[in-house]
Amino acid sequence: MKRFSQLAIPYIVWIALMVLLPMLLILLYSFTKPGNDIISFSFTLDHFKKFFTDPDFLLILWRSLTIAIKTTIICILLGYPIAYFIAKSSDKVRNILVLAITLPMWINMLVRTYAWIGILSEGGIVQTILGWFGLGDQELLYTEGAVLLGMVYNFIPFMILQINTSLCKMDKSLLEASADLGANKVQTFWRVTFPLSLSGVVSGIALVFLPAVSSFFIPKLLGGGQFFLIGNVIENQFITVGEWNFGSAISMIMAVIMMLCMYAIRRIDAHNSGKGKVKQ
Repeated sequence: MKRFSQLAIPYIVWIALMVLLPMLLILLYSFTKPGNDIISFSFTLDHFKKFFTDPDFLLILWRSLTIAIKTTIICILLGYPIAYFIAKSSDKVRNILVLAITLPMWINMLVRTYAWIGILSEGGIVQTILGWFGLGDQELLYTEGAVLLGMVYNFIPFMILQINTSLCKMDKSLLEASADLGANKVQTFWRVTFPLSLSGVVSGIALVFLPAVSSFFIPKLLGGGQFFLIGNVIENQFITVGEWNFGSAISMIMAVIMMLCMYAIRRIDAHNSGKGKVKQ
């Protein structure tokens, strides 16, 4: 046991330096006035007051939450049928399809997002195809739809893989028992398959919603600066404006929101696990 404790010391130091220390610095900056150093700081809540009393910041926060919710819903609606099809395929086909889903993730997310600029830009592939039907004058890039498309494209693999894992781990004898009791395929799906796959859906929601609500380079590239989300505000405060204290305060607000979302997701997952029985 003592030997194990000694081996754990480097990992504890690494976590303290790489995780805890940056978080503590952000926390400290969020409660201090601009221009103060760490030694002689002055406590203040002005940064939080500024955020919650400015309707523009609240509107951006609401927009960020809305776009993240839309992204999550679309990922569920598109991801579940795909994951279900993959889970129902043979082992050989399933491996190929999972590889096809994960293959784009091997490429940097920034590069993948840049590719959509060329696809959606004027004279791009999508606009050329729409031109064949007389719809070539549609503005595709630098819109909410472009940002939503970029987020769904980047985050939907997480949803598919989580649901697929949940479906593959399902006890197939339950499906056979449902069929023996006279249930048709639709009844079996809603009473057996879907309830047992909810843990994968909940995990997928966490992996999609949390990065979507704080994303900054997808709206920056596909929104062209015209579609500002809370992640862009934080980036702007740190890099452009130089107000680290206010940027840190917004970061702490988002951290609290994410922790509350994670807690809610865990509660839902625990509730589903506790009731993880097939509907009678």
